[in-house]
This record gives sequence, C-alpha cells and structure tokens, in this order.
Amino acid sequence: MGHMGGDLAAQGGSGRRPARVVVADDQTVVREGIVILLGLLPGIEVVASAADGLEALRQVAEHRPDVVLMDLRMPRCDGVEATRRIRAEHPETQVVILTTYGDDDSLFPALQAGARGYLTKDAGAEEIVRAVEHVMSGEAGLSPTVQRRLLERLSASSAPAPAPAGAPAPGPRELPDGLTAREAEVLSLVAEGLTNAEIARRLHVSTATVKTHINNLFAKTGVRDRAQAVRYAFQRGIAVPPPPPPGKRVP
Repeated sequence: MGHMGGDLAAQGGSGRRPARVVVADDQTVVREGIVILLGLLPGIEVVASAADGLEALRQVAEHRPDVVLMDLRMPRCDGVEATRRIRAEHPETQVVILTTYGDDDSLFPALQAGARGYLTKDAGAEEIVRAVEHVMSGEAGLSPTVQRRLLERLSASSAPAPAPAGAPAPGPRELPDGLTAREAEVLSLVAEGLTNAEIARRLHVSTATVKTHINNLFAKTGVRDRAQAVRYAFQRGIAVPPPPPPGKRVP
C-alpha cells in the first residue's frame, strides 16, 4: 500500500492522539467497509458511525470528533444540511464529503455549507489518510478541477460587479481588516485555487511561511476556511472572479 500519510502515521507511532473520525453513510455495506478500512490505518480512530444525518449530528455532539466522513444522500437529514449544522454547532469538527462521483452537483452546496474536502467512495487508504491530514492542517482536500468549479459558483453567487475585460486585479490601496500587502497577495492566490505548495513556489517562500500568512489572514478577516476566504477576496476586491464558462449566463 506504500507510504500512507507521514504526519498521521507519525502521530500513531509517537503516542500523540490519533484523529478521531465519525463515518456517516446510509448504505450499510459502504459504511462498514470504510469503518473497517479506517481501523487499519495509522493515526486514525473511528469513534462512531451513523446511518443518516440526524444520527451523525448526535454522534458529533457526543464524541466531538476531529473529522466526519459524510455521505451526501441520506434519509431524514441529508449530507448538506448535516454539514451546515455540524459546522454551525461544532466548528471544531471538520467535514469531508463521501460521494460516488467527484463531479456530483450536490458536492458544491456541501462545500459552501462548510465541508473542507471530499472523497469518492472507492478511495484507497492513502487518499483517505491524505484527506484527513489536509482538513486537520487547515487545507482544502479538493482537486484543482473541483476548486475551479467551486470558485465559479462562489463568484456567480457573491461577486461584486465584474471588472472590465482585461483589467488587472484591484490594487491593495487600502487593505481591509489590517491585511498586509503580502497577506493580500497570498489571499489572491488562494482565490485562484492554488494550493499552499503552489503559492510557496509562486512567491519563492517556504510552505511554512505560506501557512503563517494564511493563519494570520484567517485571524484578521474572521474566515474559517478557504471557501470563505475566496468569497471574502471577491467581495473585498482583493481578487477578481473568473468569467463564467462560455455559453453559461450568470443570473
């Protein structure tokens, strides 16, 4: 199976507390299969499982897990609503969506509700460990394609009036909330969908420096995750939303 997530593996081997996970899926075979797989992985402890969104909410309230792996389509309370309520009531718990297909349209409402990433249900051990690591370190577990499509949806729903074609991004004349020029630059690259590693290469700094800038700008702006940071960047004119795809009209 190869190298399975250095950070979590190291946690499991060094006595540090493992990531506590709840699995929510209404398909018994899928749910039990994921629970069994997670039980074999280093640095992960399954504390509960749930067959629907309401049960997931109860399990989160009882166990206060680090991460919930959340199915989208469940009875009584679907994954989107369960994600919204978990993020509102238990902001210390992160949500990773379980989906059959990475291009599922229901994925985007779940991400906007506060989910930090997604996994397809056929994900292997390395992918699961990586996704848990990402959300626990504050990074979004999203593919570049999904990030671009999420940016399009966020910009269509919350963007200010678009700048003229070819116009540069607005300059940081008076940056909001005490942001420094460097923090605004990092935020604009987050809004482009770049990962921390890509931002580090673009700016010729270390990923640790990028994480410091992101932590600082999150604290100053009050955003909780990258999706909120993107919306903030568009609303405050720090980044210009991408144009909609050809043939699509923005309502």
